Parts: sequence; C-alpha cells; structure tokens
Amino acid sequence: MRILIDATPLLLRSAGVKTYTYHWIQHLMQEAGNEQILTFPRIERLAALDHERSIFSSARTFSRLGLLFLANRLPALPLISWMTPRADVFHVSNQVRNPPRSVKLTATLYDLTCRLMPELHTPANIRADESLAKNVLAKAAGLIAISENTRNDAVRLLGLNPERIEVIYPGVADVYFGAQPRPAERPYVLYLGTIEPRKNVDALLDAWEGSRLRNDFDLVIAGPRGWSSEKTMARLASRPRGVRYLGYVPEDELPGLTAGAAVFVYPSLYEGFGLPVAQALAAGVPVISSNVSSLPEVTGDAALLVDPRSPAEIRAALDKVLASPSLQQQLRAAGLARAGQFRWAACARKSLEFFRRFG
Repeated sequence: MRILIDATPLLLRSAGVKTYTYHWIQHLMQEAGNEQILTFPRIERLAALDHERSIFSSARTFSRLGLLFLANRLPALPLISWMTPRADVFHVSNQVRNPPRSVKLTATLYDLTCRLMPELHTPANIRADESLAKNVLAKAAGLIAISENTRNDAVRLLGLNPERIEVIYPGVADVYFGAQPRPAERPYVLYLGTIEPRKNVDALLDAWEGSRLRNDFDLVIAGPRGWSSEKTMARLASRPRGVRYLGYVPEDELPGLTAGAAVFVYPSLYEGFGLPVAQALAAGVPVISSNVSSLPEVTGDAALLVDPRSPAEIRAALDKVLASPSLQQQLRAAGLARAGQFRWAACARKSLEFFRRFG
C-alpha cells in the first residue's frame, strides 16, 4: 500500500500539530513493512524539528505554500493531484482543503476548538475549519482522533459516524523519558506552550501574583507569542515579581527545561490532547493540569486537576504540591507509569493498522 501523508504543517511556524506531524511521519517510516510512506511535500530527509521555521529550504517552502494557497482556493483545479505521486490513500493533516479525488481519503482530528470556542479564534481560522469539515472530514473513509474527547466532540458537533473514527494517542519523544534537568539558579514552576487566549496564561499569572511561593520559586513561562496575546505579553513585559518569560525555546532544550521544573502547570481551557502535559509526565515532573476537555484523559490519576478559570484553585494546588515531598513523589511515579502509554512507535503501528482497515 502506498500511503501519502500531508506534511504541510512542517512548512509552517507552529507547535502542536507540527510536532505531531514530524514524529508521526518519522515513526511511520520506521515501522512500515510492506507499506510505502510518501509525503506531500516530498521529504528526502527529516531535518531537525524547529517550530520557528520550515524544515524545507526557503525556496521549496515558498513554492509549496503558494501551491497550497492556490489549491485551497481553486477547487476546480486538481493542483495537489498533479503535484503528488500515485497513492492508495491520501491522509490530510489540517492545511489541505481540496485533497486528491482519485484516492481513498483519511484525516487526523486534532480538536474542535473553533466550534466550541469561536471567540478564541480569528474569522480566518473559523472559515478554514468549516472548509476542512466540509471538504475533508465529511468525505473521509476513516479518521484518526488524537483523544476520546476529540472523537466525542466530532461526533456531537459535526455529526460524524463514530465507526469511522479511531482513537490513536500521540506519543512522547524518547528524549523526555529520563531527561536530565537543566541547571537553574532558582527552583521553578514551569508553563510551556503558545501564548494565546485558549492557553489561559493570565489565570496562571493571577494565581502567582497572590502566592507566597514567589519567595522561593520562579514561575517560568516558555513558548512563542501567539495570536491575540497583547494583554498577556504586556503583563510579561512588565516583569512581574518572580516571573521569567523565556519566549520560544528550541526543541532540543525542552526536555531539560521540563525535567528541571519543580512542578509543571497547564491551565489550558481546551486541548485536543495536551502533548506538553504528557511530556512533563514522562520527564518525571509533578503536574497540575486543567480538569477540562482531553486533559483528564491524558493524565488519568497522575496529576492534580483544577478548574482553569479559578486562579485561587490553581494557587491552592501549587501550594499543596510544593509543600508535600511525598505528594511530589507520588505524582512523579504515577506520571512515569502513565506516560509509558504514549509512545510514538505504538502510535505508528496502530496508525498502519488504521490504514490497512480504511485504505
């Protein structure tokens, strides 16, 4: 079977979907038996993952983004069919709106945030999501959902047949398991993720402002600036007491940064999966996470769950964990056990079974 994977997220400056696509393709190629894994654009060698830039050359990135732009806006012209090799299955990520029509179609469901929280998205994002649902998700023979929560949301909000949707969890990169902590002058609490409204960083800053922990710990905020982040960025720029904003952190530095944290805090309002949380579990770090969407599914009983809209509850959870070495050890052990369920090799093997079923 020839499986053609939409690798266009690797052209973009992004985080979660790009990380997923990179590791997923890498492990599909490693685990494939009789299957042939092809990509659009064609990947000759996977360069190092960098969220700030494309893994392709500048010229190739520009030409392929131009093609994608035209293909998404000129559905009458089968531009992607003309530019891709023959395949039995074409698997869409989240950028292609008019996939080839001559092959079986499958796709990945990441989240339903545009449907659930339209106020946290730009009009352009919402239009793109509607196009994806109409032209790809509704027509696909099979869909991979990255969590049960995402699958349930898709059935409820899009009216999709649940029998067409298979839940296959993403993995955590091997480097997080047993990662060595990065040296730090002071112990720190860590948030890692894009700065945007859905990630709810302001609630964490509110919780930290009233915490006595600022005397002994820093709150480290790491991640690139996202859309509609002016208010949060202004707060970070004012250098509040006990807060350090690192901005974008290169991929190869994330395991050490994560492993060095006294606690990892993730107050997101909605996640399709929540890969930073799974990475923190794998690094043996106590986790405080939101009690909404897919996050309880990811953490199981290996984290303290809080209402993300309550700074007081976030603050109380921080106080509780950092005051109790025994609770920290309990969360570390539970987290390592839980993270073992999220491995990329297993994800790739289950994905290949999915393609055999729906291809």
